[in-house]
Amino acid sequence: MAEHGDLPAVEDKEDETPGYKPPAVMPVSKILELDNEDESLRKYKEALLGSADADKIILYPDNPRNVIVTKLAMVVEGRPDFELDLTGDLNALKSKPCAVKEGTQYQMKIYFFVQRDIVTGLRYVQKSYRKGILVDTQKVMVGSFPPKREIQSFLCPMEHAPSGMLMRGSFNVKSLFTDDDKNEYLKWEWAIELKKDW
Repeated sequence: MAEHGDLPAVEDKEDETPGYKPPAVMPVSKILELDNEDESLRKYKEALLGSADADKIILYPDNPRNVIVTKLAMVVEGRPDFELDLTGDLNALKSKPCAVKEGTQYQMKIYFFVQRDIVTGLRYVQKSYRKGILVDTQKVMVGSFPPKREIQSFLCPMEHAPSGMLMRGSFNVKSLFTDDDKNEYLKWEWAIELKKDW
């Protein structure tokens, strides 16, 4: 949650698992062809990956990225979601802070489309700054997803907003959506205003 500083570096060693290598990229149609004689396995793979033409799904032909992030929502039980539209002017997001009551439990929910090919190891990285000082870093493994015509979403683990008079005020948040191959699908800044009450 807070103010200035560098965007999350995708190549941070702390993001990596020692010895882990991302799987080789393979088109959906090729994966579905493997073990095709096993009917139950074929149906299972189709349920997970979609149809054989999934790698032909191109929803945004003018956008070369395989992942199109459209929205980020802060989900708080009993309150309407605070939503950030990530399809417009990203610079405007910092001027419309999300008000959060101190001590509140919340979850971030990411909405996105996947086109052209399977994406592996999607991650959401969020760094919060207060008066230019990094106060919190969160790195969430989102998973791997096939292309689909429908929007897909991921609900991050529960978080707790800080509490106390000294923590109240403005936080600058820098967010990044990336993957195993260090593709940066979207990075943006937004703001949180921590308050005593809603």
